[in-house]
Amino acid sequence: MTSSAVALPKKIAVLGPIPRDHVTTHRGDVLEKYGCALYTAIALSALVGPDGVVVPIVNTGEQDIDAIRDILGAYDNIDLTGIRAVGDRSTVIDLHFVDQNNRLERQTGFMTPITPEDVEFALDAEAFVCVPVTDYEVTLSTLEYIRENSDGIILLDGHGPTTALSIGGERVRRLWLDIDEWLPTIDVLKMNLEEAGCSALPGPGDDRKPGDPIPVAQIKDFAAYALERGVKAVSVTLDESGCVAYTLDESGEVVEHEVGRVPVEHVVDTTGCGDSFAAGMGFGFLLDGDIVTACRYGNAMGAQRAAATALDGYLSYEDTTRQLVAAYGSARGEA
Repeated sequence: MTSSAVALPKKIAVLGPIPRDHVTTHRGDVLEKYGCALYTAIALSALVGPDGVVVPIVNTGEQDIDAIRDILGAYDNIDLTGIRAVGDRSTVIDLHFVDQNNRLERQTGFMTPITPEDVEFALDAEAFVCVPVTDYEVTLSTLEYIRENSDGIILLDGHGPTTALSIGGERVRRLWLDIDEWLPTIDVLKMNLEEAGCSALPGPGDDRKPGDPIPVAQIKDFAAYALERGVKAVSVTLDESGCVAYTLDESGEVVEHEVGRVPVEHVVDTTGCGDSFAAGMGFGFLLDGDIVTACRYGNAMGAQRAAATALDGYLSYEDTTRQLVAAYGSARGEA
């Protein structure tokens, strides 16, 4: 399968911070690098190829904008129009991984939120992949504005609205208590078990504390709640087990889709895997509107990120498709 035989997305916007990360890996290696939306934009750059364009919409500080522009400027199909310096408001985060998947986080710099005015120039994008890491960065009013003024799909990573900052900059879990206001603005909702646990309050007879990871057996009920309120697809990642996704069929019944992981022979660094997964999901969903296709491309981009330290570890659409055929027998969920 080649890109000449498939209509690839032409324009995808990415909303979120590009934090200056100080990372201590689970092996004790110390890394200094930029992250979050940077991974999403570069992963999408590899997928859309030379005929597409990726538009990151990022507010940062004067001290970081030149370095961020230099990194992203190396990619011919990334439009830097939305990379803006707003005073000294950079996002700065310290990440200390205690094992391969879990980390302690402290934030010492705070970006200015992305507003409706910031996205005005990109309303013709086919998708808006939103990867906030904290609850204030991509506002509800911004998603409402996109919904009212654009035909593009909106993918939201649940990490943002389920993470808050305490005094001192400690990054802590937050209950997403106003989720009902957000759901009508979202087409694809991406979460992990902890984020879903912060979004689905325990019901009668459930001894789970609010904010505990959601039990796998309860994900379907939460997904049904979101789908009934306007979301087209819900995906919850299951760490090494891949992910599970949910949609409604023509009769309004909830359909569950299990999507196994793409194998990674040697995990190097899991920083940015979720941001890369979001990139693959947004791209894959645009291909055919199938959530399994979206999750497969998401798994592939997450696996590519985990296997590399450099930003050139992402594969093209053609090579990623071959990777998916090897892992699943087909890249498309409908096959």
